[in-house]
Amino acid sequence: MNIHISIDDQWLTLSDGDEVIREYPISSGAKGVGFTKDSYRTPTGQFRICEKIGYEQPLGTIFQKREPVGLWNPDDTSSHDLITSRILRLDGMDAQNKNTLDRCIYIHGTNQEALIGVPASHGCIRLSNIDIVELFDLTPLDTEVFIEPPTRKRGKIAFFDCDSTLSSIEGIDELARERGEEVFQEIVALTNAGMNGTVPLHEVFPRRMDILRPDKATCDAVAQRYIETIVPGVRETLQALRDEDWTIVILSGGFAPLIEPLALDLGISFIEAVPLHHDAEGNYAGYGSDYPTTRNGGKPQIIREWKQAMLPKTTIMVGDGISDLESSSEVDLFIGFGGVIARDAVKQKAAHFIESFSDLLPLAKQAVKRS
Repeated sequence: MNIHISIDDQWLTLSDGDEVIREYPISSGAKGVGFTKDSYRTPTGQFRICEKIGYEQPLGTIFQKREPVGLWNPDDTSSHDLITSRILRLDGMDAQNKNTLDRCIYIHGTNQEALIGVPASHGCIRLSNIDIVELFDLTPLDTEVFIEPPTRKRGKIAFFDCDSTLSSIEGIDELARERGEEVFQEIVALTNAGMNGTVPLHEVFPRRMDILRPDKATCDAVAQRYIETIVPGVRETLQALRDEDWTIVILSGGFAPLIEPLALDLGISFIEAVPLHHDAEGNYAGYGSDYPTTRNGGKPQIIREWKQAMLPKTTIMVGDGISDLESSSEVDLFIGFGGVIARDAVKQKAAHFIESFSDLLPLAKQAVKRS
């Protein structure tokens, strides 16, 4: 027996030699393909089934850490991503996918059966519950699995900076405001130096965080301010982009936990931002100092990863700072935004510069036509 999975077709084929035994629609990673831990992307290449979990468990059994913990109710329409019915655990056989076992990449059943046929998972291969039970019964241990990388270009991705673009605040400055005027002015000066390109970001970040060390309560308060200060026209523009099948990604040098409520409010599923950590008591416990957007060149790096993972037909980036402008070479169109603060370096070098979100959609359409 062997299994072949096509990312392009969202299709799984079970064969015995040259004979096709069964075929099933699947759902692979919503963020495309990739091999990095915690990327939520589907690895490609050669694998083997190293473990089968769920023998004789009822259809719809929910698994957590590969242990049965209850039954899924099909009437439950929540957006939770559940692993259900059966698990075929994958072990990577190639150098680039050797971490597959540690990443907990499976072929499994799902409560999100309505999304079968389109990329929607967190990196695993999803099947309907009936299909995974049948595949499980037909497939022995050590079955070879090949996940074919995508080759077809599809979709459009719009990357947006967050601070002073989607929201009129700079989150780091708001954290500083909580510490008093003197600290606030010091942090604002560092932020502007980084955004204007006069001080490298990799120097700005640790200096700011050594000063601030924000606790969870402060972060939660600033997260709410992001929502309260959404830039006029953002909601309408994002919806218009969605209506034209753009995938929207927040790409920020801000902190993920502060931005997540804003993303939820705006209906944005994908966030690339700096991790921020707190202990059980809510005290500051560090940040993701190795995250790409803490340094110059980080945003272009992340855009390259998305392009490799998704093979989009068109990409655009919208932002106000030098770190955004750096992405110009990686996207089909960079749009400088000056609706909150107009940075001279960005205004002078951006091919397009806007001060209102109402001007964005025509430029996005132009990018599609040119790509």
